[in-house]
Amino acid sequence: MTNEELTQNILKALDEIRPFLNSDGGDISLVSIEDEKHVKVRLEGACTSCNLSISTLKAGVETTIKKYAPQIESVVNVA
Repeated sequence: MTNEELTQNILKALDEIRPFLNSDGGDISLVSIEDEKHVKVRLEGACTSCNLSISTLKAGVETTIKKYAPQIESVVNVA
C-alpha cells in the first residue's frame, strides 16, 4: 500500500466516525502518519473537554482506522 493509499484509507475511516463525533458537537482531523504504523489525530470541539474522549479514541477511532488500514499499530490524540 502506498502512502497515498494509506492516507486515503485513514481519511475514509475518519469520515465514517465523524458523524458520531459531530452529533456530540465534536470533530476529528488527521495530523500525521508516522512510519506507516502510527497515526496522530486531533479531537476537536466538544471532544477536547469530554471525559469519554480516551474511550472514543480507542474504541471508536482506532478500531475504525484499523478496519481500513490494518497495519496501523496506534492512534494518539495530539492537542
